[in-house]
Amino acid sequence: MASVNATDLRAGLAFLYEGKPFKVKKYSLIKMGRGGATVRVSCVNLENGSNVEHAFSSNLSFEEVSLSKRKLQYLYKDDKNAYFMDPATFDQIEVPLAVLGDDVYYLKEGENADIVFWDLPSHAGSRPMSVDLPPKITLEVVECDPGVKGNSVSNLYKSAKLSNGLETKVPLFIKQGEKIIVDTRSGEYIERAKS
Repeated sequence: MASVNATDLRAGLAFLYEGKPFKVKKYSLIKMGRGGATVRVSCVNLENGSNVEHAFSSNLSFEEVSLSKRKLQYLYKDDKNAYFMDPATFDQIEVPLAVLGDDVYYLKEGENADIVFWDLPSHAGSRPMSVDLPPKITLEVVECDPGVKGNSVSNLYKSAKLSNGLETKVPLFIKQGEKIIVDTRSGEYIERAKS
């Protein structure tokens, strides 16, 4: 297994730390006086999806994690797993809901999704780690209070239930049945979808 120095951690690179796989989102190097340096990384824990910050001494090295992506068709979910099918082999793959977190709400039955796998060493196979979602997705508002006519103040929000079952805050002018664009990373309203 390849090893990577702390100073070589870059966005998109995956590494093992304390037995857990992380993927770097942001990297910065802080130089200290007399040659010392600290590496700060903002990363995502690939097992549970949590965002974490780490600071490492520049002389540390880590085992690099080999990741691969497979396009799978999302079938359905139960109370423990989400089920996908490989369209080439028709193999069914279970991904624990704990691994997917809230990302599972952005998947639509019958649609394809890019699943990120951790390629385990020595022919141990691979383990599903996360789903690569587009940063923005269009969803329908299925339930919300009626808007106030003439109210175009943009900093006032109300709760709205979306077609994927999640709730988010939307501006007062958004009505039930409208389509909106949501940020899949935060679940926040971005803008009204253009029809």
